[in-house]
This record gives sequence, C-alpha cells and structure tokens, in this order.
Amino acid sequence: MRLPQAQVALLEAASATDAKPIEQLADETDLKPEAVTRAAFDLRDEGLVAVEERVEESATLTDEGETYRGEGLPEVRLFRAARDAGGDVGMGEAIGAAGLEGPEVDIALANYARKGYGVVDSGEVSADADADPDADPEAAALSALAEGEPVDDDDVLDRLESRGLVDLDERTVRSVTLTDEGVTALMEGVEAAETVDRLTPELLTSGEWKDVEFAEYNVEADAPAVEGGREHVLRGMSERVKDVLVGMGFREMDGPHADADFWINDCLFMPQDHPARTHWDRFALDVPPVADLPEGLVDRVEGAHRDGVGEDGDGYHSPWSEDFARAIALRGHTTSLSMRYLSGYANADIDPPKRYFSVQKAYRNDTLDATHLLEFYQIEGWVMAEDLSVRDLMGTFEEFYRQFGIEEIRFKPHYNPYTEPSFELFGEHPETGEEIEIGNSGMFRDEVLEPLGIDCDVMAWGLALERLAMLTTGAEDIRDLHGTLADLEFLRNAEVTY
Repeated sequence: MRLPQAQVALLEAASATDAKPIEQLADETDLKPEAVTRAAFDLRDEGLVAVEERVEESATLTDEGETYRGEGLPEVRLFRAARDAGGDVGMGEAIGAAGLEGPEVDIALANYARKGYGVVDSGEVSADADADPDADPEAAALSALAEGEPVDDDDVLDRLESRGLVDLDERTVRSVTLTDEGVTALMEGVEAAETVDRLTPELLTSGEWKDVEFAEYNVEADAPAVEGGREHVLRGMSERVKDVLVGMGFREMDGPHADADFWINDCLFMPQDHPARTHWDRFALDVPPVADLPEGLVDRVEGAHRDGVGEDGDGYHSPWSEDFARAIALRGHTTSLSMRYLSGYANADIDPPKRYFSVQKAYRNDTLDATHLLEFYQIEGWVMAEDLSVRDLMGTFEEFYRQFGIEEIRFKPHYNPYTEPSFELFGEHPETGEEIEIGNSGMFRDEVLEPLGIDCDVMAWGLALERLAMLTTGAEDIRDLHGTLADLEFLRNAEVTY
C-alpha cells in the first residue's frame, strides 16, 4: 500500500491500544500538528485509524480581570464604602470613598443591586447589612483562575466573560487509535509515496507531475473561526431611521451636546426649580457660562416663566435666574436642537410648513436598568404647520413605526411642562410581550412657541432609538446593545426584523 509520507509516519507512530493525542503524535513524527490532523482525517476516511474528539474549555483573566482581582470588583468596593459610612450615604461620597473612577462607576452601579448589596436610588446608596462581599462568587472565580484552579460554575464564567473580565476559549482535543485495518496494513507493509500539495511550473516543465501523488484536501476539516467586523446594530438602526424620516420629508438638525440650560430647559418652559433640573438628573459642567444668547429671546422666555403668555397666561411665580439659564450642562434631551432651530438661532428656514429631525445622543443621570442608560440616543422631531392636531401626530407615528414592522403602538395621556396635550408611546416587546415605553410627544404650548415668535402649530416628539432596537432585534436588556456590559455575541448574530 502506497500512502503519503505524513500518513505513513502517523500509522507507524499510532497505537492500537492507547489513544494518542495529536500533539504527542506531532512530537513523535516531527510533523506540525495541523499536518498530523490532516493525515489522521485522511486515514480515518480509509478506515485505518479512529479519531476521537472532545471539547475542552479554558478561562483566562483579561487585563481588566487582573486589575479587579487585585483591587476588588467595583460593586464590592462600593458596598464596602457604603457599609463603612453607616449603610446610607450619598452616591458621590460613596463613589469617592470607594476610589471608583471613569467606567468603574457605571460598572459598580450596574451590578450593585443585581448582587443584593443594597439599593441605589435618588442619589443615595444603601448597604444591606446581610450582604457578604467575601462570598462574592465572581470575585472568588477571579482569584481561583489567577491561581490556576478550575471554576465549575458556567453561569459565573459566562457573567465574567460578558463583563470582559475573562476570556473563555474552547479547543477540540483529538486522539488517534489504530483500527484493525490499520494494524493489518502495517503488517502487510506500507510504502511512502512522494506527495505534493500544489502543481508548480517546475512540475509541469519537467514532466514530474506524472509520477507524483497529489495530496487530497479535506474541505470539511475544522478551521479556526474568524469573526469579521460588521455594522453595529444601533448604527444600522440610526441610519435606517434617518432614511425613513428623510423619506417622509424631514430635514436633519445638528447642534452641541453641551449647551446652555436656556436652550435645554428654559425655552421649553421648564421651571428652574423643576426636579429634573437639579444635580440628581442633570450633568452640569464646570466651565464658563454661555455669553452669547439672543437678548430679546432671553427676556421673552423669562417673561413666560414669570407671567405666562396671553391675557389668561399665568407663569410659575418661582425664582428665575439668568445666570442659571446661561450655565452649561450636557443636554438631557435633544429638544435643545428644536429650540435653536425654531427660534431661528440656527439659521434654519422656518417658514411653515417645515419638518425637522435629529438622531443624536442625550445624557441623563438615570438609574441603570434594562431600559435606562446614562447616555442614550434620542430620535427628535417636529412638524410646524397650520391647523395641526393630535390625530396628525398619531398618524405620523403610525407611519414611522410601520417602516420597522411595528404595526401596533399604544398611546397614553401624559403631562409635560412644554406640550399640551401630551402622550407617551408604548410598543410590545416581541419576546417578552412586555409593554415598553418608546417615546414622548405632544403639541408645543403657547408658552414655548410665543417667545420663539412662532404663530402656528408645532407637534414634537422624542423617541428612544435603543428601545426601537429592542423591539426590532428582540434584545431584552438595553445594556446588551452598548455600554460596558454589551453582549458581543448578540451583536454579532442579531437579526433585525424590519
């Protein structure tokens, strides 16, 4: 029997009684492991050897995992700081005492309540007296892996992998055993034949191609998995939203992420003592205030806040400070862009009818959960025309969401300081059946429009891009889409339904 040199070497090294791993056979034959694997599969197809396969999993700490093994997990450090402070402490004080910085803050807040360490609410951190950070299974797993010990809890390993603290690897271990046919072939004699793996010009010109044996390729052999790049789900969703709105006749707005409170809230008839304008919900920036605001508009907005508009108008009768209006913060909604455009400050053409939109980030000091993040994308939009009604607004939403395969949305009356009437939008999650709030909308009030110099109707909305993505991909947690806990496997394989 004539066989390629690698197959002959493998037959002679293999045993009929002991299964030998590929790595051992590679050492004994001085062949590369991939050459031995290829020869083993070819001999298996001829019935001369048996190939046994098993999958081995291994876990190794990432650089971040090594850091947290030494310093402690962020949520554990936050718990110890809150406990040492008496069990109930301000969030800023607890974060400072825990030594948390940058992304560690979000990570600690995202995992704190999940592990039963306590509650984070309204800027306060409480520590559960019964919680035991020394028994934290994720921290224990990090220590075990660092010392080369196995971790048998797959759920803990999966959680650590999703947090980017460990890398989980699977490798297929193959062992080779001679079959009875293989033993017989060796006893009868096996001759090595010269084989080549490609046809070269030299073989053609010399005529040697007639006497050599060409290696066969096993196209079904295992190959390393290669993950190529792809467009992020939210990026694709954002571009799709823009295409839909442009197709509906809208033009896109643009503007600063950090802006004066005047544009973010005051123009929207939001009282300066509103809870949403305190440090609990607002990301204020320690930078000089905005000096360039339209003076006439500032006076008109202040008048609306103090006295209302029209003969029957009634303002808030609460303090109003121009210094506060000029202070800079990260915008809590992209409606600041609408105010800039409707006022004419952005040099936009605002002769009715007009339609404008934006798909940009907003920033809000919310409690992290399955539907809330500290920074998120908002689909802002408004339509200015004569004689608009709530029916026009509802019809616009029905047409918009129909483009994404969402045929049924529900409306709930709501209160906003800047729109009347107002309502929230809800959609049904395709996997859980849960009603998810997907937006807020209404007709801008006279107290908003009159200071801007607008004398016709304007209907407006702010819709959640991430929640739209949840409805179209089936994601059950907004943190699977982006952020420090994003599920990369989900993002690689997510299928959008529209």
